[in-house]
Amino acid sequence: MAGSGRLALGTLPWPGWVRGSGPAVLSRLRDAAVVRPGFLSAAEEETLSRELEPELRRRRYEYDHWDAAIHGFRETEKSRWSEASRAILQRVQAAAFSPGQTLLSSVHVLDLEPRGYIKPHVDSIKFCGATIAGLSLLSPSVMRLVHTQEPGEWLELLLEPGSLYILRGSARYDFSHEILRDEESFFGERRVPRGRRISVICRSLPEGMESGEPGQPPPAC
Repeated sequence: MAGSGRLALGTLPWPGWVRGSGPAVLSRLRDAAVVRPGFLSAAEEETLSRELEPELRRRRYEYDHWDAAIHGFRETEKSRWSEASRAILQRVQAAAFSPGQTLLSSVHVLDLEPRGYIKPHVDSIKFCGATIAGLSLLSPSVMRLVHTQEPGEWLELLLEPGSLYILRGSARYDFSHEILRDEESFFGERRVPRGRRISVICRSLPEGMESGEPGQPPPAC
């Protein structure tokens, strides 16, 4: 899906799957909020979806997240994967994390129903470290980041199925992030209809944590 749905952003030298309030915020987050469209092939997306479906199907969609950040979701933490899926996750690790970063051993899997959404939030540093990387499956969506002190500074990421997004550093701590609900799901002038969306999220270990397990419910990434 590389290149699908790209929008021209005038004379700005940034790719069409990222748009923001101005050149300053685009430059500031150039390496902190990254989208790699077409990271997965259609076959790889199917591999992950097929492996996750039986486990997700055993769960009900929920509407009251423990920190009120998610609506219409089901989620799980998964540490055992097939050989094919492990190979995909190893590619994510190589693309998104530095050699010195240790990852949480469990991968966070978040399934949003078509009407589901993730509210603006800043992830707790208790649960994951400086970098998160998520694979988007099944449905396109729009992620919006807004500066916590200067709400006029914002960035939007177009997340097509098969894409990889990476948030690190300033994008994690100085900006809230959310997945827009269907009725608000626009990328500029383009309508981005929301369907069911699964995200597969790898997270670096929080600073000072000795175990690969967070020991608490995962953040809404």
